[in-house]
Amino acid sequence: MPDFLLNALFAGLALAVVAGPLGSFVVWRRMAYFGDTLSHAALLGVALGLLLDISPTLTVTIGCVLLAVLLVTLQQRQPLASDTLLGILAHSTLSLGLVALSFMQDVRIDLMSYLFGDLLAVGTNDLAWIAGGSALVLALLAWLWRPLLAITVHEELARVEGLPVAAIRLALMLLIAIVIAVAMKIVGVLLITSLLIIPAAAAQRHASTPEQMAGGASLIGLLAVCGGLALSWYQDTPAGPSIVVCAALLFLTSFALPRRNA
Repeated sequence: MPDFLLNALFAGLALAVVAGPLGSFVVWRRMAYFGDTLSHAALLGVALGLLLDISPTLTVTIGCVLLAVLLVTLQQRQPLASDTLLGILAHSTLSLGLVALSFMQDVRIDLMSYLFGDLLAVGTNDLAWIAGGSALVLALLAWLWRPLLAITVHEELARVEGLPVAAIRLALMLLIAIVIAVAMKIVGVLLITSLLIIPAAAAQRHASTPEQMAGGASLIGLLAVCGGLALSWYQDTPAGPSIVVCAALLFLTSFALPRRNA
């Protein structure tokens, strides 16, 4: 197997493992639009990285984290609905990123690779970023698993029990921000949220516990990565969208299987 294909496989599998449990919280808490907002902001991070001549992966990570903090701050200070704030931030950051890129006449970039991913171009440095970021998020998720479940089931009850609800909610948003920054190289800005949501939604139908859903989502993500890479290799299709297509097919297949009763 060629080295570039091995790098792509390892990167995709690393992300799928962590996207499963994190995507479960995205589905449970109905945070899909938040993921879309961060993914749109990722393009602004790419533009800033090119403008400042530093790693776009680093600037995307910092940008997504800052946007998550800004969103929490605005939610506490502004009497606007969350979906309104998310819509404002999503389209503003995306437009600002595109405007910034238009001013860089001397910089030639393949915008399609950022929009739809370029998994087969993952190098050793990219693989280190993806593996390190995924391992960090997975460790933090394991540490925060019980508090996250508590605020997901009932925030008011968790607050009465003494849990720092606001801090835990912010931690979840920051973890999503890190995964989106890491996943940009794999499935691109426009398809990042799908890798979080589709495997978790497919696993939800057949899981009777949160842990089963998280594990099932990771397994479906692993299968989608392997299937998408195989499709890309043999049929010369784009790797990122191929992974999402395989995940969607697995989601549809889940409806053909008998639903598991709790």
